[in-house]
Amino acid sequence: MLKALQNGSDIRGIAIETAEHAATLTEKEVELIGKGLVNWLRSKGLEGVLTVGVGRDSRLSGPSLQQCLMASLVAEGVEVIDFGLATTPAMFMATQFEEFSCDAGIMLTASHLPYYFNGIKIFSQTGGAEKEDIHYILTHTDSQADKENERDSRGVVVKDILTPYAADLVAKIRQGMKTTSKKPLTGFKIIVDAGNGAGGFFAEKVLKALGADTTGSQFLEPDGHFPNHIPNPDNKEAMASIQSAVLTHQADLGVIFDTDVDRSAVVSKNGEVINRNNLIAVLSKITLQEHPGTSIVTNSPTSDHLKLFIEENGGKQVRYISGYRNVINKSIALNAEGIDSQLAIETSGHAAFKENYFLDDGAYVIAKILMLLPSLKENGQTLDRLIQELKQPKETREIRFHLLGDEYRQTGEKAIAELPEFLKDQAGFTVDPENEEGIRFKVSAPYGSGWFLLRMSLHEPLLVLQVENDEVGNNQQVIDRLSEFFNKYQEIEEKQA
Repeated sequence: MLKALQNGSDIRGIAIETAEHAATLTEKEVELIGKGLVNWLRSKGLEGVLTVGVGRDSRLSGPSLQQCLMASLVAEGVEVIDFGLATTPAMFMATQFEEFSCDAGIMLTASHLPYYFNGIKIFSQTGGAEKEDIHYILTHTDSQADKENERDSRGVVVKDILTPYAADLVAKIRQGMKTTSKKPLTGFKIIVDAGNGAGGFFAEKVLKALGADTTGSQFLEPDGHFPNHIPNPDNKEAMASIQSAVLTHQADLGVIFDTDVDRSAVVSKNGEVINRNNLIAVLSKITLQEHPGTSIVTNSPTSDHLKLFIEENGGKQVRYISGYRNVINKSIALNAEGIDSQLAIETSGHAAFKENYFLDDGAYVIAKILMLLPSLKENGQTLDRLIQELKQPKETREIRFHLLGDEYRQTGEKAIAELPEFLKDQAGFTVDPENEEGIRFKVSAPYGSGWFLLRMSLHEPLLVLQVENDEVGNNQQVIDRLSEFFNKYQEIEEKQA
């Protein structure tokens, strides 16, 4: 049962039983995971008394699951630091800051998922846990307490991680601005939308510390019911909310975080939403100014226009398999091969810089953008002007198809493999060879001008179809043509939104 909780390089489950969902991540499972975590750290060669920091986001189930996890770790002889409300990137930094020197940082979060979910993200001093690490933790849950009686734990101590984490960000922003001013953002109005997650600290501890006016900031108080909107920078309603706040308060910038602050997005002064391809473009522009010629690794469903934008700015885009760990690991691998790659980023907002431990840190993304603001203002520019040459598609569409039956993965892979034959010699469709996930086609007349990608969902029994076109009305023509293909499969049906 524990193995079913694995979600790639994370652990996720239902923590609060509902009418539709039985609880799968309860105190019982968390206790076993605590034992597995200790066994994993020991398997890495760590000896003596271990120090593990534990934090959580604002979810309703967070406090009880955190107490259970800490008790399990203490029973195994671990010294535990209770960081309380924290962020995912801050929990990694707990392994790096000398004042804590944690052997592992554990974050209880399920990112933007509904309130009844929870999960666990795990960091060692060398980075985030990989898929094989999570598998080890979930399958090695025997207690070692009796075998290691000499390892006496001092129990649990309570400490604050967000204050030193924020102070570190402030120092980096000042350094990036190359200023001696303590308050270089004086005169700027910047609004934060934390979505009632864990990101509310950013307004007080980072922006105000740098001199910014944060009037109009919203949903800063942690609330696990998420009463205002889903805390997700990839969500239209969430982005519309921060966009409205920026325009209403005439702010210079709007900042939005997901629940655990490993993702973020922004809204410019004129209300331009900068997420997905636009955020990748902004961060690519910044990175290429600092590291000319570097390779930017993205996930596969990015626009052809983004590829051209990166190339025109002197860089190279490497499209890779979806999943933030996959994208990060690809960038790390390129560097190991001698190919400079300074940025790994997904359209979802996960972005990791080489200079920042390849940590997907939403707050650090905003820090990089804040470093630009004074010079942009001095030159009479706005953030969206940085990417004004990035062409925007006229139409975008995403359709999800249910894959029925126990053999759903085979069904999906079969459909992907057979699609090229279906479209063979069909005018307007050409396979794009620069793709490593699913199947991607370039689309031309008589179907307009654009592309589509068909891929398997990482964790659900779904086929995901993404279609983009530069000519209005042609997306539907592409979808109608592909419907003829999908209708051949009884095991595939369109999922209604």
